Amino acid sequence: MSRFLSLPVLFFFLLVEWYGLQAVRTAIQPDTSGGRRLTAVVYVVVTLLVWGLGIWAISTRRTAQPHYKVYFLGLLLGLIAAKLVIALPLLLEDVVRGGRFVARQFSGSSAGGEPISRSAFLSRAALLLGAVPLVALVWGIVRGGTDYQVKRRVLRFPNLPASFDGFKILQISDLHTGSFTSKEPLQRAVKIINDQQADLIFMTGDLVNNVATEVEEHIETLAGIRSERPIYSILGNHDYGDYVQWESLEAKRANLERLMQNHAKIGWELLMDENRVVEHNGEKIVILGVQNWGTKFVQHGNLAKAHAGSGDAPFKILLTHDPTHWDAQVHEYQDIDLTLSGHTHGAQFGVNLPHLKWSPVQYVYKQWAGLYKRGKQHLYVNVGLGFLGYPGRVGFLPEITVLELRRA
Repeated sequence: MSRFLSLPVLFFFLLVEWYGLQAVRTAIQPDTSGGRRLTAVVYVVVTLLVWGLGIWAISTRRTAQPHYKVYFLGLLLGLIAAKLVIALPLLLEDVVRGGRFVARQFSGSSAGGEPISRSAFLSRAALLLGAVPLVALVWGIVRGGTDYQVKRRVLRFPNLPASFDGFKILQISDLHTGSFTSKEPLQRAVKIINDQQADLIFMTGDLVNNVATEVEEHIETLAGIRSERPIYSILGNHDYGDYVQWESLEAKRANLERLMQNHAKIGWELLMDENRVVEHNGEKIVILGVQNWGTKFVQHGNLAKAHAGSGDAPFKILLTHDPTHWDAQVHEYQDIDLTLSGHTHGAQFGVNLPHLKWSPVQYVYKQWAGLYKRGKQHLYVNVGLGFLGYPGRVGFLPEITVLELRRA
């Protein structure tokens, strides 16, 4: 919280809020001083209420998580996004107004000392522009968070065993089951997953938000995912309970053990720095699964341990939750052909068009959504099936990935 409320950040948000107030007052243009005061009071009260609820939701994130907290946070994010958009044209207007004022001083104009009024048209236009991200974020809560998308890619590898040519692998990630308020969305997701008739299914971490019990009401639903082969899963940074205030270290360890048991109850084979052989028509590939390892969060995983014993299998797939692992360590193992990760969520917000992809998360993660290549190695980053914090998605909708393996 101290970083969140640091002086530069506090000044920045106060400036944005001031511009928001200016836009509202100029656009409405109350005729009396009493009307102007009322406008300011209503704006300040609503602003303080939204900020107060949002900060409370953030500051109590390590304690019990009532579902309504995320909506307070979502409302705060929506208003911040709207006011940032509103502030930009007004800031530019002030630069122009300041320039004109200075020019008048040097020109000796008789009106040089008079203030240059703010444009009511520009303020109204700024408010309309600010409504765009606000409406988008509201849509993301109402619809986007469970608008499941199937992303299909064909990947070609010269060393893929012939028996696996055409093999379909399906990846889900970041379910964050603690964010769901009903069973229906995941039941719908499971039906979509089963409709793909994949040959192999993987879940690449963050089954819960904080505690093992969050998934338990969804165990029956997730157990409905059908596969003729084992479904392999790994842990993500949220699965360890690191973001909860535990009474003791033993309680935290018991939570992790319970989560691991829940993977088994669902019917998933949890890989804890291990590898498994998948055989098809007498040929083999190897699946490696590591615990969470990333450059920005906890590092529990041991890739060397998972890789040991994988032998000279001609094709290897690595499951690792955090995509920063790829640049940091995976390049040292050139026999790992395909890495599957999640973690970034695509920030749950951005522009996702065929030829234009933008999200604020790209300033934090080099690989953050979709397919990446380096030499003969491939990385796919799934933007997640669930959501966390902001209770919705805009642009980067919840994803079920289907990758078809082909011989080059």
